Amino acid sequence: MAAVMGEPPGAVSLQSFRDAFAAVPMPVAVVTALADDRPHGTTVSSFCSLSAQPPLVMVALDHGSSTLRAVRETAQMGINVLAAGQEGLARVCATKALGKLDGADWSPAGGLPRLDGAAVWLGCALQECHTAGDHVILVGLVVEADVAPAVPLLYHRRDFGAPGRFRPETAAQP
Repeated sequence: MAAVMGEPPGAVSLQSFRDAFAAVPMPVAVVTALADDRPHGTTVSSFCSLSAQPPLVMVALDHGSSTLRAVRETAQMGINVLAAGQEGLARVCATKALGKLDGADWSPAGGLPRLDGAAVWLGCALQECHTAGDHVILVGLVVEADVAPAVPLLYHRRDFGAPGRFRPETAAQP
């Protein structure tokens, strides 16, 4: 299929796609991996099926991501669902800057950087990688799962907040 200006014929515009998903409250997740003796991480929208056997998660990382390189090198990744109050960390991890986790508090967990204070932690063994557009879709087998007594951070209508904070009449418009 030929691409015009980066979008295949028939595809919606990137802006339309972003507007549609900005309207859906999603947990803020950071994929982490350890390489070169330092933590790497980036925000993602992760997807899973609660009935999948075995338990699997799927994330998409940009081809140029240092986190993708680290996941491929180590064949494992962590999924950290951030907690309310970790908006600053979410904003840093959403950038393309190198060394995003240099100042972050984290602990080693099975060879992975586990972000301190995260609401949910999943340790995953890399199962599959699939090139899709300018990203690579990673499928991870969940080998560790832990839930903290924290409220998850959500991203909704291009803003961060805790569940219950977002109401239709007060939410920022896309």
